[in-house]
Amino acid sequence: MANESSADSKKPPLRKGWSTGACATAAAQAAYGALLTGRFEDPVTIILPRGETPAFALAETKLTAKTASAAIIKDAGDDPDVTHQALIRAKVRLGPAGSGVSFRAGAGVGTVTLPGLPLCVGEPAINPVPRRMMSAAIAQLAATHDAPGDVEITISVAEGKKLAERTMNARLGIVGGLSILGTTGIVTPYSCSAWIAAIHQGVDVARAAGLQHVAGATGKTSEAAVRKFHGLEEQALLEMGDFAGALLKYIRRHPIARLTIAGGFAKISKLAQGHMDLHSGRSDVDVGALAGYLSELGAAPEIVSRARTTVSAGAVLTLAEELPLAERVAEEALSVITDRLGDADIAVDVAIFDRSGKLIGHAQP
Repeated sequence: MANESSADSKKPPLRKGWSTGACATAAAQAAYGALLTGRFEDPVTIILPRGETPAFALAETKLTAKTASAAIIKDAGDDPDVTHQALIRAKVRLGPAGSGVSFRAGAGVGTVTLPGLPLCVGEPAINPVPRRMMSAAIAQLAATHDAPGDVEITISVAEGKKLAERTMNARLGIVGGLSILGTTGIVTPYSCSAWIAAIHQGVDVARAAGLQHVAGATGKTSEAAVRKFHGLEEQALLEMGDFAGALLKYIRRHPIARLTIAGGFAKISKLAQGHMDLHSGRSDVDVGALAGYLSELGAAPEIVSRARTTVSAGAVLTLAEELPLAERVAEEALSVITDRLGDADIAVDVAIFDRSGKLIGHAQP
């Protein structure tokens, strides 16, 4: 009985979900199938890039002589995705002979306006993998029904323009709505893959714009402060969040002349101690190490002793009073970053700001 009770107390595994690209593919496949057969496959089963074959229930359908529309309600599983429960619609129109498969942005889907993304300026923000998934689904149906497979696919997302305000799209030059994303079709809860992909795209957009200086910040306060501190334009700001490692790994392979890492004292303290994921649930501040810095800076033994028993980085900073503890932490973080970037030719500085946006620590070579 004890074992059964223990098993019952375990939390169930987090439920995976489906990307916007997978949902768009299912909707497009159902719509084109209806154009060819006069009926909608419901649920509609698609093939994902890794061979999985999920089935999607249709939320709405519409069929005319030349067009068909189908919509899927996205299920992101247990991932806190802004598009969870969004209605993703595909409208398929038969195209001229030999035109192949083309894509259009409907309401709620953005348009690319800046170079650097894997799509040309002016193209609908439907990423390459979802395009390939939809094209493959169209080709398979066309082969089955001996049809030419020449279609225009318009993807739209209900309330997509409003939802896009909660993403990094505007900074990346995607205007008017969301991006249709996905590389595997599957959303893994809390993998934060979309955020990390946005960091990568931010670097790409900055490089394409010819920017020589970018900044990765842990939050909005430090982002606004570092922008003012260095006089940076918006495209130079990378919403790094907790993903310092993801930014450093990518920018090492795709270098920009100068990089600033900015954040609050606690987050940068974690970075100084070698953590590349700065989330509170995935890394902790070593207050003992901070107490050691205080000792090196000449703090009284009783202050150092109290620092070792505190519960937060902020409490240690308060004990430091006039000692340059934030400066010391910035120097250690700079050393960690430099090691991580290796031989990449990138000039780096680290800036620490307090909650009001005041600079309290800065280090540069």
